[in-house]
Amino acid sequence: MATRRAIPAPLITLLTLGALLAAWQLVASSGRVPAYFVPSPAATWRAFIDILANGYRGHTLVEHLGASLYRVLLAFAGSALIGVPLGLAIGSSRRIAAIVNPLIEFYRPLPPLAYYTLLVIWLGIGDASKIALLLLAGLPPVVIATASAVRDVRADYVQGARSLGATRAQVFRYVIFPSALPGIFTGLRVSIGFTYTTLVAAEMVAGLNGVGWMVLDASKFLQSDVIFVGIFLMGATGIALDAALRVAEHVCVPWRGKA
Repeated sequence: MATRRAIPAPLITLLTLGALLAAWQLVASSGRVPAYFVPSPAATWRAFIDILANGYRGHTLVEHLGASLYRVLLAFAGSALIGVPLGLAIGSSRRIAAIVNPLIEFYRPLPPLAYYTLLVIWLGIGDASKIALLLLAGLPPVVIATASAVRDVRADYVQGARSLGATRAQVFRYVIFPSALPGIFTGLRVSIGFTYTTLVAAEMVAGLNGVGWMVLDASKFLQSDVIFVGIFLMGATGIALDAALRVAEHVCVPWRGKA
């Protein structure tokens, strides 16, 4: 009896993208939806080429993208540098958890715009307030995932290391931290997503550049093709950033999934 050959995953992805593109073209060309609501794929591509060649509102596309990535990456780096040590401390100490957890749980569900006005008052309308907002948005996932990963380390691993004479520092370095790394990278991947989704809110107040600002500015003039370009750019760069984190995870945690 002949066995069916499985369809390769890349082919499934291409077929899915092709179906979505065809549906998009069908809706745009049906005439039932105005072009300023849903531009065609060809109009979106022409808008991308025009922005790439001539820029948008006095800035090139590279400048818009560079400004957004600068804010996102700097905020994400701050979230990682603060969140990972803080999560390790929370997971290792109940006293630290009792001090920090209420603060994290208080502001974590707050909408970014709820405290963005305070950040603007304190830090001004420049990049400082925007980066601070993105950092605060990306911090809780790192802290929570790291603390949870530390608590989930198997007790027999720790007890086995101690029975062999390992000190607390050695147990942390050779047992707890390596065991928590998969969870830490999961938190980092979630964090970069939260940081990027807050980008539009960060760039909407007194912004002059950035992909998020470009989308918001285009919405004022019903330039849907420019909005689509900005959305696709943010989606593509978000995928690229997540892929970079997955590569880093594969390098730093080669044992993940092989236990």
